[in-house]
Amino acid sequence: MSSQNPAAVLPATSLPSRRLSVAPMMDWTDRHCRMFHRQITRHTWLYTEMVTTGALVYGDVERHLRYDGAEHPVALQLGGSDPADLARSAKLGEQWGYDEINLNCGCPSERVQKGAFGACLMGEPQLVADCVKAMRDAVSVDVTVKHRIGIDYNEEYGFVRDFVGTIADAGCRTFIVHARNAVLKGLSPKENREIPPLRYEVAYQLKREFPALEILINGGIRTDEEIALHLQHVDGVMLGREAYHNPWVMADWDRRFHGDLEAPVKTRLQVLEAMLPYIAEQLRLYGQHGLKLNSITRHMLGIMTGLPGARAFRQLLSDSKKLASGDPALLLEAAARMPAAA
Repeated sequence: MSSQNPAAVLPATSLPSRRLSVAPMMDWTDRHCRMFHRQITRHTWLYTEMVTTGALVYGDVERHLRYDGAEHPVALQLGGSDPADLARSAKLGEQWGYDEINLNCGCPSERVQKGAFGACLMGEPQLVADCVKAMRDAVSVDVTVKHRIGIDYNEEYGFVRDFVGTIADAGCRTFIVHARNAVLKGLSPKENREIPPLRYEVAYQLKREFPALEILINGGIRTDEEIALHLQHVDGVMLGREAYHNPWVMADWDRRFHGDLEAPVKTRLQVLEAMLPYIAEQLRLYGQHGLKLNSITRHMLGIMTGLPGARAFRQLLSDSKKLASGDPALLLEAAARMPAAA
């Protein structure tokens, strides 16, 4: 498998709906994580970590954008606030075969605020509209926006309604709504995921008021039952940390939510086995550039969550001496401690 500028393997007309997706998460949803998730669910949309426009305009494009063609459908999330730089970065994303370009208007970290993007952009809807228009003019794939329902302690519905309306006027049709406010001063990113209350009804109201838009909901969602409930009100559901820490939550999504009754029913062991050729190839290609086995296997620690022996599985895959061998078969050795996994 090559990760060198892969062409899209799915024509646009064959892309599944965004009914389910895994959120972009810094330091987590890298290409190795996405490849692992793809072994569990075929149709769920996967998102990159946020990539800043500066990293693409001035940095190593190949390092930031390479991925495996098996990851489709896959979206590139961009962080930035300059329309020209975003247009240039979006074009690079399209050239690399990404199926969607997403603009981050939801990250509350102070580092991101210093770059004048992320959640603070919700205070400048016309600038976001200009950014969206510039990207839409540059690419033919969908340009989408991920945002919060408010900033700081402004909980007026009119704030997010006007934000969405302004961006929609610029041609954006898909909005991913993290159903919490972003408190820009005084709360860490972690606290911003926990302290501001979840207000799902705001996302529901956006869908009622903008029925022609595609509205996806994100924030605190953990179970299939919760997903099914949200899908009665909005077009799609995005999971973040639950999908990362407990990836087996996605095991039945293709059949239950995407309607693919022919989707193979894999075991956890089969998912691990499917990763072995990929891991071996990545180590062959990039091992001399510093890629370590742990860079890939760290994303797989949660696959046994909830099973007897899961702790022993995680311990073996966290053993620095074992990992230093660089042998992908360590996955199978860890799985051997899990007779229930098969």
